[in-house]
Amino acid sequence: MKKVVIVDYLRSPFSRSRPQQPERDKFNPLRMDHVAALLVEKIVKRTGVTPSEINEVLPASAFGVWEQWTYGGRAITMLAKLPVNVPAVFVDRQCGSSMSAVHFGAMEIMTGYSDLVIACGMEHMTHIPMADDRWISPPMDLVEKEEYRKMYEMETGFVMGFTAEKLFQEGKEKHGLTKDDMDKWSLRSHQLAAKGQQEGFFDGEILPIEVTYPDGAKETIDRDLSVRPTTTLEKIQSLPPAFKPDGGVITAANSSPLNAGASCMMLASEEKAKSLGLTSLGTIKSMGWAGVHPSVMGKGPVPASRMALKHAGLSSSDIDFWEINEAFAIVTLWDMKELGINPEKVNVKGGAIAIGHPLGATGARLVGTVSRILKSKSARYGLATACVGGGQGVATIIERE
Repeated sequence: MKKVVIVDYLRSPFSRSRPQQPERDKFNPLRMDHVAALLVEKIVKRTGVTPSEINEVLPASAFGVWEQWTYGGRAITMLAKLPVNVPAVFVDRQCGSSMSAVHFGAMEIMTGYSDLVIACGMEHMTHIPMADDRWISPPMDLVEKEEYRKMYEMETGFVMGFTAEKLFQEGKEKHGLTKDDMDKWSLRSHQLAAKGQQEGFFDGEILPIEVTYPDGAKETIDRDLSVRPTTTLEKIQSLPPAFKPDGGVITAANSSPLNAGASCMMLASEEKAKSLGLTSLGTIKSMGWAGVHPSVMGKGPVPASRMALKHAGLSSSDIDFWEINEAFAIVTLWDMKELGINPEKVNVKGGAIAIGHPLGATGARLVGTVSRILKSKSARYGLATACVGGGQGVATIIERE
């Protein structure tokens, strides 16, 4: 199979979404399909590739409705002013959507069907809140009918916070994990992300976005808005349970926030990249995906990572840096225990608890960020992985030779 390289990676800043107070979201005036298309347009221009040579564009989102309905992906190519011969396909694997878009694009290239592909992701969690029945209609018989409840133990329903509570109980029993562990990890996430911002690390992957507000005022957003540089462990520990008022341990402080944002990645065959004179951030070494019980969806990165490691002929100890999506702190803590990972190798520039988690945009961010970390640290292997609502996991291993 052909080698696949990451030619370029770019994302928007991630704003702090406020579904109940939309005016407080800096990105409220923006549509994320337009932002995703802007990233595609920018990445094409700065790589200098001929637009008509792009073989596929794969937009992704966890909630492909309202402004995130992409006409099968085609709307993004048109908004990005790409020629009509450039096809597209929309991808949804919930929180793993844009990483799966990277996987599908990579497989097109590996098998020789494409040479140049763009994967992108987006989510506007102010405009399209999770489980908003204006736009989606989940099959409630999964939580109402006895036959499904027995099979899937859907006492957690479609509420991700309940799955995190259940995973915490398993983590407490099996690995001795505590709420204090989660809160300390959350503080670490903010501290490292704030340090990354201060040092300018994220400037290399963020495209500043100009926003025009209803009163005509303009502002350029150039950094992630959920990072809290001055937060303390005491503040984090003081927050009440978010999902289980009586005895719950999952809080807003040890969970990822709601966000709006978009991400974009260009992939190419190694031969195509060389012929165009393009440098790369690394090679897609291997990929993984897996299903787990829906009520503990946070376990998903473990089998997905093991699949990727197996196909790469590597072990966990071979990986220099990890990006494990912090949908909830307990997810990252569980995965590190199960896979035997040194915490000092994980989310070294902070994670989603601080940076943010605009669902469909996260997967490509994880892959792109770990690729840039490998470059900055002159390291060889990076693994990006995320849990997925509904009980799945995705993983990608990047190699810098």
